[in-house]
This record gives sequence, C-alpha cells and structure tokens, in this order.
Amino acid sequence: MRKRVAGVAIPDSEMARAAGAATRAIEPDILYRHSLRVFLFAALIGVRRRLVFNAELLYVAALFHDMGLTSLYRDSQTRFEVDSANAMREFLGGYGVPEDAVADVWNAIALHTTFGICPHMSALTGLIAAGVETDLLGMHFDEVSRTERNAVLAEYPRGAGFKAQIIDVFAQAMAHRPATTFGTVNADVLERCDPNYRRMNFCGLILGSDWKE
Repeated sequence: MRKRVAGVAIPDSEMARAAGAATRAIEPDILYRHSLRVFLFAALIGVRRRLVFNAELLYVAALFHDMGLTSLYRDSQTRFEVDSANAMREFLGGYGVPEDAVADVWNAIALHTTFGICPHMSALTGLIAAGVETDLLGMHFDEVSRTERNAVLAEYPRGAGFKAQIIDVFAQAMAHRPATTFGTVNADVLERCDPNYRRMNFCGLILGSDWKE
C-alpha cells in the first residue's frame, strides 16, 4: 500500500522514487520538506477544486521546483526557477514523458514565483503555485483544512524558525546572481538580506535607455 499523508497518496512509481532520491541527495532538509509539503498542499487544493491533474508529474514538479537554489548552481547566472525547470526536464528525459507534459511541468516550475499568471494556465501550473503560496504565505487555508495541515506538518514539519530560515536559504542561493531577481518576488529577498543589493527599477531602465525619447 502506498504511503498516504492527509489522505493524499505519495506517488510510488519508479520515476517518482527516482525523483525523490535525486532531490533528497542534493537539497537541504528545509527545501526537501518544503517541496513535499508543496506537493501535498497542491494535491489537496486540486482535489478541493475538482481539477484533473497528473499526481506523478505534480510530485516531480514540486520536488524539483527549488533545485536551482542548491549548491549545484552556486555559480549559475540564470534565474533559479529556470535552473530548477531545466534540471527537471533533464530528469524527465530518461522516462519517456511526452514533450507537451514536460513543457507543462517546466512552466509550472519556471513561473512559480511570478504571481498572478499561474492560476490562468494549466491545472498543474496553477497547483504548484498554490502549493508554494500555502506553505510560504499561509494562503488557501480555506481550501486546506486545519486537520489536513496538521497531518502534513506532522509528516514533514516546518521546524522552529522556518520563516527566517527559508528566507536566508533563498538569499544565500541568489546572492551571487542579483540581476536575476529583477521582476520577481526574489528581489524582495535580497533587498531584505543583502545590504549591498540595489533593486533595478523598470521605469529607470526606460528613462535611462539609449533612446532619445
């Protein structure tokens, strides 16, 4: 019998187990547990909304959505979301997943920090964003009951000081590529944590462009 948490079955296919092993080997505990909670919250919300989604691909997307924040990418100058999405695409390439499904998962990961867009895309893309919003921002509590939240936390606890710690993890992973935070919530992280960070301004880029007018 597959493991269930808050009534949600944890995918147990060969691909799902490999994805779990791959991410567990590189992600620190705080990111790994966050990723599992994102899957569970996303799945619960998907059921509540009566959406049709592939639980196995939702699981892989959740596991890989923060891979770009790990030590594998300490020299990357690419947005961490794109690094994460590309890592997932390389992983899924070994399992014969159709390209349109891979593209769907890629979008879900790449766009998960771009609020206001994901709910208007595929079910999977919207659910990954909703799972992240639930675990980090406490949103969607009307769609995930207290009993379900407690069950998820009992299995994959946030731990003491999670809020400050996760922000610090984000900051450390993006400190060497500050320009990649432009236009996303990631700029808020560096503005809070890096005293030398100077946020780029869209209006300033327009006014300071090479165009005369």
